[in-house]
Amino acid sequence: MPASSPPHSIRSEPRPAEKVEEGPVVKDSALSDGTFHQSQVAGRPERKHFFSPPDAAIADAVNKDADNVEFTEEEERAVRRKIDARVLTLVVCSYIFNQFDRTNIGNAHVLKAFNENFGITNNNKWTVALSIFYVGYCILEMPANVLQRYIGANRFFFLSLSWWGIASLSFVYAKGYAALLVLRVLLGIGEAGYYAGMIYYLSFWYKRSELAMRISLCMTGTLPGAIGGLLAFGLVRAHTSLLTGWQFLFLIEAIPTLLMAVAILLFLPSFPFTASFLTPREKAIAQARVNRDHRPQSHGGMTGWAGFKAVVNDLNAWALMIIYASFNVGVATISYFLPTLINELGFTPLASQGLTVAPYAVGWFMVFFQAWHSDRTRDRGYHIMLSTAISTVGYIVLAALAGRGNASRMIGGRYFALFLVVGGNYSLFPLVMSWAANVFSPTSKRGVGTAFIVSISNCVSIASPQIYFDSEEDFRDGHAIAAA
Repeated sequence: MPASSPPHSIRSEPRPAEKVEEGPVVKDSALSDGTFHQSQVAGRPERKHFFSPPDAAIADAVNKDADNVEFTEEEERAVRRKIDARVLTLVVCSYIFNQFDRTNIGNAHVLKAFNENFGITNNNKWTVALSIFYVGYCILEMPANVLQRYIGANRFFFLSLSWWGIASLSFVYAKGYAALLVLRVLLGIGEAGYYAGMIYYLSFWYKRSELAMRISLCMTGTLPGAIGGLLAFGLVRAHTSLLTGWQFLFLIEAIPTLLMAVAILLFLPSFPFTASFLTPREKAIAQARVNRDHRPQSHGGMTGWAGFKAVVNDLNAWALMIIYASFNVGVATISYFLPTLINELGFTPLASQGLTVAPYAVGWFMVFFQAWHSDRTRDRGYHIMLSTAISTVGYIVLAALAGRGNASRMIGGRYFALFLVVGGNYSLFPLVMSWAANVFSPTSKRGVGTAFIVSISNCVSIASPQIYFDSEEDFRDGHAIAAA
């Protein structure tokens, strides 16, 4: 009997005696069924260690089956529903926890105890603490995306969620301004590559005409913002001899992130060809859907450096980066300042937490409608123009009414303007990022391209919180700069 596969092999090869010869009719049937090449690769794909890549032979087999598989529209819909149930659910949950851990500092800032604990004595210290988050985020965005493509999404996102979950948990017992700055940097390092990586990851599962709506469901901050506001409204009331309200906020929102990291590792497939929840035929159908639309490649193609050079020389990358950077100035501020802006209207810190829910909830419906209609009409440009216009009107109203007192009419106008700002800004995320995922090809370039847009744009975000320097004037100049 022949010797078994050598120890360094990443998959177990069957013994020749175990292979079955198929006749032409059986082979043709298996080809159209989408299982023939997968049946030739025996054994479950294995890895030598945590950072080793997935088995390229399995990827090749699924792609070959995808080229020949025949399927009905009903079968395609059934596979897409299974993908939504597994992949989209995990992505949605992980992003909600991502936004909790990133923006809960904004909810905590309106509480006196939090500011005293970390020595935030003026607005300048506050904006520096916000800005420093983006330093590690920008530097590591593109390298993180290359790492994701090499080791697979589930292992990369496990590392990412674990890192920022631990950093967020550390806020509970940290003290002093220096500790705040260090933890904000560590939080940014942990989140580097997450957002662009998720957009890149979803492009392996969905057609171009399906992408924007799904990004709107899981990759915009409106839904987490609404939920986070409700949680903050309840948690900041808590108080014990060991912990106070703001500490409960960080504690309760960090623990689910660490649990989610384990769930991602165990249940999120790195690519369609590693999806254990799909049958071999369903894997071929899942791969064929996107191959016939834009043919992503899980392995091979450009190297990370070649993909970077291709992106830098692509005018589309620079145009999309400018668009993203422009609206990200608003997003990078409103996500942290919304409780503060509501507090400035004369509401108590506790009421300010609850009043953040409505703008985010209404904003979510706008985000979803814009993305759904964009996919339906296969247009991105006009939808981006509309969202930008809505956000700009909101900022103009805020700037015009700033400093005019807290009469009920002024409060209502400024609060309504926040709805426009939140809905307009956040609806741009799925439109711009799905456009980027659509125009970059092959996927090695797509991965670097989405990371390039997010990374360079977030360099602008380092300075974004600094535009709200005029707290004594109700941030009139900050709103005007954001509108511009």
